[in-house]
Amino acid sequence: MLEAIKFEHTLFALPFAYIAMVLAAGGWPGWRTLGWVTAAMVGGRTCAMAANRVVDRFIDARNPRTAGRHLPRGLLGVGEMRALAIAGALLMVVAAWMLNPLCFMLAPLALVFLVGYHYTKRFTWLSHWVLGFTDGIAGAAGWIAVRGQFDPPAFVIWFALTTWIGGFDLIYACQDVEIDRTQGLHSVAARFGVRASLIAARVNHALTALALAVLGWQVALGPIYWVGWLAVIALFAYEHSLVNPRDLSRLDVAFFNVNGYIALIVLAAVVLGLR
Repeated sequence: MLEAIKFEHTLFALPFAYIAMVLAAGGWPGWRTLGWVTAAMVGGRTCAMAANRVVDRFIDARNPRTAGRHLPRGLLGVGEMRALAIAGALLMVVAAWMLNPLCFMLAPLALVFLVGYHYTKRFTWLSHWVLGFTDGIAGAAGWIAVRGQFDPPAFVIWFALTTWIGGFDLIYACQDVEIDRTQGLHSVAARFGVRASLIAARVNHALTALALAVLGWQVALGPIYWVGWLAVIALFAYEHSLVNPRDLSRLDVAFFNVNGYIALIVLAAVVLGLR
């Protein structure tokens, strides 16, 4: 089951929940907050990915790249994945309840996005940014888990996550252009071509870097943060150097490895940059 939902990819959004949490607390937020934020993130992402496997099972079966996933191959049942999605949702709601009233009130809305974004590629090529916005909830949630309210930095982190995740989803979608067109699915690459999708990804990641700069200025982070910020820009440049419209063979390296490093570097830069 953990393999089916790519549990290890929780690494992408979880550090940004921690970043928001640390900034909101001005340092160490306490074990209780850390534990329940982690539980909420794990539950939310488990719900989202299990729902994705159920919602997309027929699409996955018709795509050679995804036909080997667990549901198309019959290695897991639909009922099992639905049960896992429900369990993840319950864990997220309980964790939100344990954090504060605002987290609990907003948890059902977050679940609407976590489950609903899977359907957007059926009718709009804006689905990349819906995914980014949905993952961006992690940043805002980490902030209100500590403060019990929204403040400007929460929205900056949310925007940074939206453009970051949206950007690498633009890259990832390039490998499914023809099958998406055949199945009537929508993406920037399928609608406008691979080159346009890669350009849009670069613009998104430039906006991510800008948002991270605004965040550093907004909360007055120290010099170490800016060293990390420069490292992130270098990784973005490297990520985009790995792919071009004629060669997507190294796309998995760009998608998984580089973005995992970016998340951890930003977290370390924030923690070490606190004054």
